[in-house]
Amino acid sequence: MPQKILIVDDEAFILRVAELSLKKGGYQLIFARNGVEAVQLATSELPALIVMDVQMPEMDGLTALRHLKQNPATAGIPVIMLTARGHVLTRQDAEGSGAALFLTKPCSPMQLLKEVQQILGGTV
Repeated sequence: MPQKILIVDDEAFILRVAELSLKKGGYQLIFARNGVEAVQLATSELPALIVMDVQMPEMDGLTALRHLKQNPATAGIPVIMLTARGHVLTRQDAEGSGAALFLTKPCSPMQLLKEVQQILGGTV
């Protein structure tokens, strides 16, 4: 059974790039468009990994990350944070909230696949 990954971003283009990249790795993908959906899906689906944008409507990625890390059911799920804002404060906030990795958008599809495989195990 393929490992399940939750992809969270409000930009359709980023969701599509992540989908094309990670399907090549044989992963099962589920999608959310904001932090509220991300917390709900992570709790119900318990994915092996979450790839989440920082800037989103309704609930931003850092707030969603804090909610996930406070819930015993989702606290152990590794989270890769994505953002177009690569400044130090956002990086510190994400890493301080328990992010497994912080990537600045745009990252290449191969880089995303490589980082996911490194966290979950596997090769490119």
